Amino acid sequence: MGSMATHSDTYRPAHYRQSDPNYTRHATALDNAVTRSPSIDSVHKDPREFAWRDPELSEVIRMLQHHFPSVQANAAAYIQHLCYGDNRIKAEVCRLGGIRHLVDLLDHKTLEVQRNACGALRNLVYGKATDDNKVCVRNSGGIPALVRLLRKTPDTEVRELVTGVLWNLSSCDSVKMTITRDALGPLTNTVIIPHSGWGAAPQREDQKLKLHSSLVLRNTTGCLRNLSSAGEEARRQMRCCEGLIDSLLYIIKTCVNTSDYDSKIVENCVCTLRNLSYRLELEMPPSRLMGTQDLDTLLGPDTSSKQADYSCWGLRKKKKKRSWQDQQQNLETLVHFKIGFSGSPKGAEMLWHPSVVKPYLTLLAESSNPATLEGAAGSLQNLSAGTWRFAAYIRAAVRKEKGLPILVELLRMDNDRVVCSVATALRNMALDARNKELIGKYAMRDLVTRLPGNGPSLLSDETVAAVCCALHEVTSRNMENARALAQTGGIDKLVTISRGRGERYSMKVVKAAAQVLNTLWQYRDLRTFYKKVHVLYSVVRDPDVLVTFILWDPIKSTQRKI
Repeated sequence: MGSMATHSDTYRPAHYRQSDPNYTRHATALDNAVTRSPSIDSVHKDPREFAWRDPELSEVIRMLQHHFPSVQANAAAYIQHLCYGDNRIKAEVCRLGGIRHLVDLLDHKTLEVQRNACGALRNLVYGKATDDNKVCVRNSGGIPALVRLLRKTPDTEVRELVTGVLWNLSSCDSVKMTITRDALGPLTNTVIIPHSGWGAAPQREDQKLKLHSSLVLRNTTGCLRNLSSAGEEARRQMRCCEGLIDSLLYIIKTCVNTSDYDSKIVENCVCTLRNLSYRLELEMPPSRLMGTQDLDTLLGPDTSSKQADYSCWGLRKKKKKRSWQDQQQNLETLVHFKIGFSGSPKGAEMLWHPSVVKPYLTLLAESSNPATLEGAAGSLQNLSAGTWRFAAYIRAAVRKEKGLPILVELLRMDNDRVVCSVATALRNMALDARNKELIGKYAMRDLVTRLPGNGPSLLSDETVAAVCCALHEVTSRNMENARALAQTGGIDKLVTISRGRGERYSMKVVKAAAQVLNTLWQYRDLRTFYKKVHVLYSVVRDPDVLVTFILWDPIKSTQRKI
């Protein structure tokens, strides 16, 4: 059968929030007071003064054009107050032309006017129901205006507000490419590189911590995370943006060194890099993927060997034949990054350089943030996918860095998206024959445990299918792994799944389970070993199941983006 790659949808856009302490060890409120405090006059107003009234929205919008800056600033602050949590008012402000006037105020010379205009725009474009407002900001020239303000203002609060507006805008698909075109470079050069510390003089750890916990950096990395899900052209521009990938990886490594594993900034950086690692083989120019022809000779044939390197599970290495030692030595040369790179890697090269494996594995071992775990596992999943030569580097590097046990342990986590990403990453790792032996020997029980039994499944259909596909790859061309699957009770569960079409499981899940059963049946020497071989035989002979075999195309590896 042929091969097919399946790709997932992107992450749901991450919006800028007033405060989001989830998963951060040192939660920092971005702006606890969104609404403006009422004036003294309004607080102490005599109720008998019937002439006093709240201004109409149209009047407030006209005040944005007043010749007194104080009136303009107060009008913008009042709009910010009215729009908070009220989608009807947000739409009305847009209809009355308020967004265009607020965008004009971004170029105002008065700091308070700039600040309040940004605050109003931030509220106007917050939420999934405000896409029309986001498009209006774009059409009013808001993105170049925000970039101009970001470049020229020294005020920290204004910079936080500007990047917050851009983060909100970046959640709209129809605005992402405009931000990528107009703001990617300025955001990288004005925020990402300076705040990351990459390429600068050595900094004290407390200085790095201050920079890496700033709201400006958090907002900007959130914006980049959304932009990285905008499609191939956006990914291409981001990979080519000088200093961007270097800085994102530097932030991650610095945070890892300071044990800051769970911050929102780390999450945003990892998820951005995961998206930029998507379809690298197909989207990068061949000239950037240097040295791939050397790998055929150095790696040798990808055959199974009982002398696999079990040391990543902490066991003693067995004595190997000389030919295998030569092959292993060549592979170690590759993993030590001496083939395919001219000098130290930089820019996009760092995405697929084997040195990227270690920080990802550290996050997988130490982080408690599910989004970070999913992003790190997804990055390894993308990098190890397919038949391109650098995927072999990554698969070998994961084994060398003892990453397989880390991935297997995450299969036990009570989080559907993490389990799905980890299962698919393990499936890709099993394309390496030595990894396949290790996974089959030490991870089979964990994989089978994640298969649903007779009761309701705790995992989504997508995740169950991912586990089945991992089992298929692990048992393909390896009879000992097929035997281990039978010994751990996997056949019963797979049979139950294959018979649950339309009632409990989708066709995708049924096909995945049926394909594993079909693979098991191909090992003739094991047929008498299967405890319930008659059940397996009846399933394989079932015409409906045979149809699934015909429809199902074995997937050698998959990539995902978020």
